[in-house]
Formats: sequence, C-alpha cells, structure tokens
Amino acid sequence: MRNGKTDPDRRKKRRRRRIQAVVIYTAIAIGLAWFFESQATTTMIFVRHAEKALMPVGDPGLTPAGQARAAELARQLVDADVVAGIDAIYSTPFRRTVETAQPVADALGLEINRYDPDDNEAVLERILRNHKGKIILVVGHSDTLPTLIADLGASKKVPPIAEFEYDNIYLISIPWFGKTKTIRLRYGEPYRGEPTDKNYPVTKMTE
Repeated sequence: MRNGKTDPDRRKKRRRRRIQAVVIYTAIAIGLAWFFESQATTTMIFVRHAEKALMPVGDPGLTPAGQARAAELARQLVDADVVAGIDAIYSTPFRRTVETAQPVADALGLEINRYDPDDNEAVLERILRNHKGKIILVVGHSDTLPTLIADLGASKKVPPIAEFEYDNIYLISIPWFGKTKTIRLRYGEPYRGEPTDKNYPVTKMTE
C-alpha cells in the first residue's frame, strides 16, 4: 500500500483510463469518417433523352435508334463507379426521357424519380439534399440541360444542343470544398448534323 492506495486500485484506474481513451478515439474516428463521407464529392451525370419518334405528337417514345442509344447508355453507366454504380436516377415525366433512363434503372434495380423540367431549383435542391456524395443520373431535354448545369454552379458555357444531337454526356463533379467541374463526353452513334435513323423524316420537332 502506498499513499493509502493499493496496486490493484491503481491498475483498475489505469485500465479504466485506457478504456475511456479507446472509446474517445473511436468516437472521434467515427465522427471524422462520417463527416468526410457526408462531405464527399457529388457527381451528377446529365444526358438528353435518346432519339424520339414522331408519334404520338404530344408524348412520343423512342425510335429503334433511340432504344439502341438507351441500351448503350446503360452499358456505359452500369459500372460508372467500380464500387456501387449509379446511386439515383432522375427523369422528366415524358416517355422519351423515362425510356432513356429505364435500361439503366433496370440494370441497377433503381426506381426513376420524376422531376418537373420547369423547376430547376426544386430538382437540384432535392438531389443535393438526398444524394450528397453520390452519383446521380439526370435525363432531360436539349433546352433544359444547359440551364440545369448552369444553375448547379457548373459551366455556363454549355453550347446549345442541336435538334438531332443526342450523344452528349455531361459529368458535373461537386466537391465539398473547391470548384465545381464540368466534363463533356460522347456516347453511342455520333452526331453528324442529321438524324441517326436514315428513315427518319427531317422535320422541325420539339425538344
């Protein structure tokens, strides 16, 4: 006994302090891991719908060429992330956009979230709130993608998308700290200034 305390008492106190230190360090490590995971880079992939049919006029689906492009999009994106792939899919409610997104959704077992193409703020807020640090596919239209990308704080220099131009993929990376990056890639049958389907009549169409 020294100073009124036995060696077993000292050992118990040292053991208690070690356990407390381990608990504190573990809590700090978990907290830091959660923080950096929650602040990880969010990646948004924007594509226009694939080639659309002429009929019905109000809400056409995809042509055979469009279906082939949608299948190619799925092939390109199913392994976009070597760990988990696309985490969420967003599409406007039109047949041509939903049919473009469907092969990706089927391949990954994901549902397609519909969004209003006239309300960029709502869909971007929803995506960034619910899918921070994830990979998200957004299918839109030639007249909506440039403004969506610009409103996201990415490039405001996305060139206009031509009537029969369907082969763009825009990759937007949004880091938790730093500058948002915009990358444009191409996929499927390349755009040559004319319809991909040679039997497709060249007429002025909506987006």
